[in-house]
Amino acid sequence: MKYIVDVHGERVTVELDGTQAVVDGERVEVSLSSIEGTPVRLLRIGEEVHRLVARRGETRGCWALDLDGRRVEAEALDERMRAIRDLTAAAAAASGPAPLMAPMPGLVVRVSVGVGDTVSAGQGLVVVEAMKMENELRASVAGVVTAVLAIPGQAVDKGALLVELGPIPSV
Repeated sequence: MKYIVDVHGERVTVELDGTQAVVDGERVEVSLSSIEGTPVRLLRIGEEVHRLVARRGETRGCWALDLDGRRVEAEALDERMRAIRDLTAAAAAASGPAPLMAPMPGLVVRVSVGVGDTVSAGQGLVVVEAMKMENELRASVAGVVTAVLAIPGQAVDKGALLVELGPIPSV
């Protein structure tokens, strides 16, 4: 499994394969074992052994780690979730309604809106199937649908424009 890990503003790619990991292209032997009756785990990376206590953060993929007595905040997401999180963050940074773009290649399964519909932030707009999973793509902010380019059954590439949104007219 491949993960994108952010630690203190640095991003590393980690691929886990049984007792080996590839960290930014470098292969290392790894193991993780529990100390019975405690939240402490022993993490072996190559010849080094570290004491680790991991606590889930408030959002998916976020972890508070105590590594050898040092506090470390980390976010570890698989490639698909990292792409979705990056696109969501980019859309949230922009002002006004953002267009809905495909975060990954896939097949449009369902379109839930039409031109002229008013949508709220978080409302599902399009469902795309990718890697045998259905992903409901949602509006990042409220707006009015100005164009629908997604068609059920259509294959789309990463970054394809699916739905355009405009501002809600003031009354």
